[in-house]
Amino acid sequence: MPKIRVLPDILASQVAAGEVVERPASVVKELVENSIDAAAREIRVDMDQGGAALIRVSDDGCGMSREDALLSLERHATSKLRVASDLAAIRTLGFRGEAVPSIASVSRFRMITREADAVAGTEILVDGGKIRDVRDAGCAPGTVIEAKALFFNMPARRKFLRAETTEAAHVEHQLRLHALAAPWVRFRLRRDDREVFDLPPAAKAVDRVRQLLGPEMARELIALPLTHGNGVSVEGFLLPASHARKGRRHQYVFLNDRPVEDAVISRALAEGFRGALADGLHPAAWLWLDLEPTLVDVNVHPAKREVRFHRPIDVRDAILEAVAQGLRPPAPVVANSPPAAVVETISHSPSLPIFHTPQPMLETWVKPEMQAPGQTPPVPRGGGEPAFRILGMLGQRFVVMESDDGLVLFDPKAAKERIFYETLLHQREGCPAAQGLLVPVLLELDPRDLDLLLRERTALAEAGIEVESFGGNTVQIRSLPACLGIKDPRPFMGDLLDEMLHDPVSGARFAFERLARMLAKRAAWLVEPKLAEARHLLTELFTCELPYCAADGRPTLTEFGMRELERRFGLGK
Repeated sequence: MPKIRVLPDILASQVAAGEVVERPASVVKELVENSIDAAAREIRVDMDQGGAALIRVSDDGCGMSREDALLSLERHATSKLRVASDLAAIRTLGFRGEAVPSIASVSRFRMITREADAVAGTEILVDGGKIRDVRDAGCAPGTVIEAKALFFNMPARRKFLRAETTEAAHVEHQLRLHALAAPWVRFRLRRDDREVFDLPPAAKAVDRVRQLLGPEMARELIALPLTHGNGVSVEGFLLPASHARKGRRHQYVFLNDRPVEDAVISRALAEGFRGALADGLHPAAWLWLDLEPTLVDVNVHPAKREVRFHRPIDVRDAILEAVAQGLRPPAPVVANSPPAAVVETISHSPSLPIFHTPQPMLETWVKPEMQAPGQTPPVPRGGGEPAFRILGMLGQRFVVMESDDGLVLFDPKAAKERIFYETLLHQREGCPAAQGLLVPVLLELDPRDLDLLLRERTALAEAGIEVESFGGNTVQIRSLPACLGIKDPRPFMGDLLDEMLHDPVSGARFAFERLARMLAKRAAWLVEPKLAEARHLLTELFTCELPYCAADGRPTLTEFGMRELERRFGLGK
């Protein structure tokens, strides 16, 4: 008896659904792509319970006849490929013919469709991959597809769905991606019978970016000029380097109007800033690339998220050139003025660093009060700290001190981090000291970031950060921890959220300690070390339980003993 058997069609579709349909957002992606391919000018998405109960995608595209509607439920049935050579010149978003039958195999599926010149439309009901009914229906031209009870026949897959708010955030993010990729289309999203957004058609891509970004952030957009090179054209927008974050969640890249993710593009964007970004940070960008279809393979990922370039160097060079032109400072306005006035007219891009001529090393030491050697009083031992004599400051960053055994370098930022961290931990035992803001700070967030922030709301409140939903994807920050002394909450909260996204929670019981560590780290980096505050800071540091390391384990002090110094200078025996 043979051991190898051909899978039944329904089971084969469910296997394919494992690659195509990961979550409700995957259903939205596939159906919206089909709507865009059908030349729709308006697409509406409705979802209930994060998409697990209902996903409905309605469009006013070309629609289908009854014959085509039935064929669309067959695996590998597509209108977009005819011969093998078509695979090397794909311009449509969908082309495999797997999405619709895969979705129908794992849901209670309903399709209503009608061509513009047809007298009546067609309604098809499918239950877990089995066609239940096919009948005439009265409907407007276009297509409406419903997927109810997603994974109802695959409980093992259904239990892996995340919380309703999380799944809804992913659906919203997916629709925003396609709204950016196809700005000429009107996109509407409704969640549990409540409208989330209604984006009218935009004449230009920048108008759609502004619709989604908000007016305040949109004012900082840096336009990249249309750049051509070796079959590649690039245009788009950037935000200044101050908005760079960890990870690439805030980079939106569209290749031939298809949302994609690619490491080559992300690296090229970072390289284009030419040293203005710290290691591990990536710029916020909206990038549209147009490439000859023969130069890219879009069939390398089951969900078509990733692509493979045949000549990645050409893509990299085009992006580098576009970013370089966009960040290039404007030419100085030369008038009939003295040379000094001309120098003052040179403006620098906010995204590029201004480099200063290096000073001799000795000039970077900030000298203490004029005292004879040996007269600098040691730090009091009130907190049990060793006796240090402060000598000066190196590079406006480290405090240089002398101990009984040699040279000590003191990091005020790391010390502040330890002090902030332990203060937050001690405050948790009572009522956290929160500093209310006179004017609440409003933050417009990505839907997925909003979901994360609201899920951490309890831990944030314990730390003295009061966060409230303000409608849509906006939150308001009403208070901050008093001990941190934060002057500008907006960049601080942006950095904190970025840290939370890339340091996943290991368990609920550690949520506050993790948050306290992040808060302390973010606040400490805003501190400007000052020599006059070094003595008081040392005393405060040595009242902590672990004064020799910051919250993340970095040392606060480093000592170079006399023996080591003598050895380095060849004076040891």
